[in-house]
Amino acid sequence: MKARNITLLSLATLLSLSLWFSASAVIPQLTREWGLSGSMQAWMTMSVQIGFVAGALLSAVLNLADKMEANKLVALSALLGAAVNACIPLLSTGPESAIVFRFLTGAAMAGVYPPAMKIIASWTSGDRGKFIGLLVGALTIGSGMPHLLNALSAGASGIPPWRLVLYGTSIQAALAAVIAWFFIRSGPFLGRASAFSWKHAASGLTDRPTRLANFGYFGHMWELYAVWAWAPIMLLVSYKEAGLSEQMARFAAFGLFVTGAFGSTLAGIYADRLGRTRITAVALAISGVCCAVVGLIIHQPILLTIVCLLWGFAVIADSAQFSAAVSELADSSYVGTALQVQTSLGFLLTLVTLQAMPFLVDTVGYEWAWLILIPGPVFGIVSMLRLRSLPEAARMAQGNR
Repeated sequence: MKARNITLLSLATLLSLSLWFSASAVIPQLTREWGLSGSMQAWMTMSVQIGFVAGALLSAVLNLADKMEANKLVALSALLGAAVNACIPLLSTGPESAIVFRFLTGAAMAGVYPPAMKIIASWTSGDRGKFIGLLVGALTIGSGMPHLLNALSAGASGIPPWRLVLYGTSIQAALAAVIAWFFIRSGPFLGRASAFSWKHAASGLTDRPTRLANFGYFGHMWELYAVWAWAPIMLLVSYKEAGLSEQMARFAAFGLFVTGAFGSTLAGIYADRLGRTRITAVALAISGVCCAVVGLIIHQPILLTIVCLLWGFAVIADSAQFSAAVSELADSSYVGTALQVQTSLGFLLTLVTLQAMPFLVDTVGYEWAWLILIPGPVFGIVSMLRLRSLPEAARMAQGNR
């Protein structure tokens, strides 16, 4: 029962989260067709982040993640996301309406990812880090799926039909809704809450151990979505400049997400054994080094690809462990609310670097633009080392700090 539910939940997460970068992956095509500025390109991803934050906060206030059956919430949200995402190729003739639909897509995803983490937590105890890592690995593959669809649908012209990519991701999300509604159930390890509690919602910042776990997550999020949104575009620029196949650049972009899935899964396995703070600090250190060097090798596409694959592995490897830590440190009756608050604040933070990147690329080039991300890993490492020193850290991973 446990293995079946976790496997199907991971599949549903993979399929539904393909909506996240569905429009971001086709920014080159949309720029040709709609004449997108750098700022509008950023808004194609930022609108999803804002929508996610709005949806997560609304869900937290209404306490949906703790009051509604989690699999039903995931299913309905995935179906809503599929519908509004399909409205972009069906109805949009310019970026303004597309950004509205992207906002609604992000709001729908707030009903998929945090409740899915709660379902994982409900089936796990001593192996929670491993299985949340597996879930985030599925999320990572799903986030990269539009890049794979982009590469596979490229015709002789090398320009993939962007509408086909968006329709494809909507079909995947609709299939995820069917799986979640009919085949997934929650496990026995979590209690239920009957009403939203401002005290528990705020505990992520007022309770020191939980606050430090969240600070580590915030440092991670400062970097993550800027990498996922702009590294694929940098790869495309590098390959085109070198006269290499644009299709291969898109496959390389998908590879960044594939290595991330392995990173998240392996980190989950070893965090349960070696400690959450140790694994997250190592992952943050590796991704921080990648931030420092990746721009300097933009004119060497093969070396750039290798570094991006390593970056993809490390940049998401720690993500699940911050969520696992919060689920272990927070009141078990309000885990859904705690995870909603964590993710909403983290995704709100991503707006800064998502907006900054196109400006910096235009101003100083890819060579130096990535340096803005380095403070995130540094802040995250400091926060996790401080958490490690607290006695409450023994509650994580059955005493493996």
